[in-house]
Amino acid sequence: MAIEGKELEKEKLILRKVTKLLNDDITELKKDVKLGEDSLLEFKKLAWSDVSMYNEGDVTQTKATTAAEEYKFLEKQNYLKRLLRIQNKPYFASIVFKDLDGEIFNIYMSLTYLKDKHNNNILYDWRSPICSLFYDYETGPCSYIAPGGEIKGELLRKRQYKIENNRLISVFDNSLNINDEVLQEVLATSSNEKMKNVVNTIQEEQNKVIRNLDDHNLIVQGIAGSGKTTVALHRIAFLLYRIKNLSSNNILIFSPNNIFTEYISNVLPDLGEDNTLQTTFNDYLSYFITEYSDVETYASFIERYYSYKETNTELVKYKQSDEIINDLDNYLNDYISKAKFIDDIQESRNHLMTLEELNEMLSYKYDRFPLFERLDEIAEKLSSNFYKGSLKHKATFRKLIDNAINFKKDYKEIFTNFFRSDYCKIKLSDSEIRSFVNKKVINYEDALLFTYMKGCLEGFTYEANIYQVVIDEAQDYNRLQYIIISKIFQKAEFTLLGDINQNVNPYYKYKSLEELTDIFDDSVKYIELLKTYRSTPEIIDYTNKILNINHVSAIRRETNKPIVFRRNVDLKNSLINDIKTLKSKYKSVAVITKDINEAIRLSSMLGELDISLIEENVTRFNKDLVIVPAHISKGLEFDAVIVYNNRENSYKKNERNLLYVACTRAQHELYIYN
Repeated sequence: MAIEGKELEKEKLILRKVTKLLNDDITELKKDVKLGEDSLLEFKKLAWSDVSMYNEGDVTQTKATTAAEEYKFLEKQNYLKRLLRIQNKPYFASIVFKDLDGEIFNIYMSLTYLKDKHNNNILYDWRSPICSLFYDYETGPCSYIAPGGEIKGELLRKRQYKIENNRLISVFDNSLNINDEVLQEVLATSSNEKMKNVVNTIQEEQNKVIRNLDDHNLIVQGIAGSGKTTVALHRIAFLLYRIKNLSSNNILIFSPNNIFTEYISNVLPDLGEDNTLQTTFNDYLSYFITEYSDVETYASFIERYYSYKETNTELVKYKQSDEIINDLDNYLNDYISKAKFIDDIQESRNHLMTLEELNEMLSYKYDRFPLFERLDEIAEKLSSNFYKGSLKHKATFRKLIDNAINFKKDYKEIFTNFFRSDYCKIKLSDSEIRSFVNKKVINYEDALLFTYMKGCLEGFTYEANIYQVVIDEAQDYNRLQYIIISKIFQKAEFTLLGDINQNVNPYYKYKSLEELTDIFDDSVKYIELLKTYRSTPEIIDYTNKILNINHVSAIRRETNKPIVFRRNVDLKNSLINDIKTLKSKYKSVAVITKDINEAIRLSSMLGELDISLIEENVTRFNKDLVIVPAHISKGLEFDAVIVYNNRENSYKKNERNLLYVACTRAQHELYIYN
């Protein structure tokens, strides 16, 4: 309910006071930062002016002092950046809370905090404990968890503000009703070039994911448009605020592709945090597999299926299965058990290691290490033993070891022999095996197996400085990938987010992401997000029918804009007319095709419209008007979508998930061609 009269005037006065205090603080802080920068440079000059006079302890102390001074300066500089970010829109909501002692707190919520000269809070960071009341409760009895324990009381009022250039446009009092005016206004706006922060419209079910500190690992199943990625990014911002000594460099996001990485790049900076480390699983595969010139991307792997270029789908399905993990484990265990020294090692007349001694070291003393790492340990031990602790001869002993064993580090050969062995459940000829092992660019499904095999034999790259891992589109990762990831990031806690209905991998599917709970040794919680905020009820109703589902709860108000179907039309003229019509009403329009070949063909046909073709290698694009294959469009959203497929290349029954992904990209209007 919009407020008016004296109450509105009172809010305008508060805004003027906050704006003045904020601007005064920014002015002072700018001076402090400039002085601090000059002081830090002067301090460094003095501290290191005569380093030749320092002993080791002096150097260590000077480094520590310099680091502390730099930290103070950076903290002040970062706070200035956060204040500048809210300069024209200081806050977005407020609550009035009364505790059990009757004390009343008027809390104004912002992207960061602001204090007055007496150190009293004027603005509260949205991540502070008391601000959770705004997201979790309607007016009435409530509680929140503070550092000292649970605080109970009563929520007397919830208020939201629309502020532009420090002008109060409107003020609403509301409950937690998800159909409130501010949320509806946000949902009605056009889709932006990049994802935005949503601190003013976070919903209760989303907040439970964002602020969860009780469970070390979270698995979030969220339907299309439920805000999974937005929730993940706001959760990262919350963890950075609440966990001491956690920095953006300790967090890694696995994105589905580089397009998506670019799309989300503004959210954390908008929330006052640095962007985290980001990668794709393909990036890791390419880094770890050095035996091939490159690794096929996941997008190309999917494209192979949907463009019907794959001739042996049963073999690919086996390679993607959980079953092959056990088969490969059994093969590798057998391989390791048969690995032996077959000769003594004699580096010089007096430096002899017998066959029995060497096999004792290989099979027992160093069996805690991966097989090929054991050989390095043995070489190091022999060099140390025979040369009084020196490791200068380690390389010499390593060469002698290689000549004295019955196996060699030839991963392609080891990989080939798995498919020749009885452990492999599908029998293949040598020519069939060579057709995928001897490629310059290893197939995606083979790269996963190859990486696992290589990691088991020589060890996985251990990333000790990553404490939080976020995996988006979690349904696209098979169990083997999660096993690999858990071995790489052994210290990390995980947040997995996905939707089984958007799984476009035809070879591997989960009945529920809850199946992944046993991947983790530590505490794990499975959470579902069952409300969609992206599409109109009309679009949701249509997409439900694609997969025969009905558990979606529509949030947007009805628009009375039915799905438009186009069949047997003059393709080029009809597409151009529809695109122009939609562009006259909306900022972003996408034509989503079944595969890349259709996208390329349409892009050429519609070239006069200045339309952008999004392929897997594209990182920057103009979202206003694009053509994109369905499997690359995941995670993106557009005001209006035209879903196109050639009549001779229609979606088949087992390709419904791909069609579902394409249609659920639409926010306001959806057109279906053929």
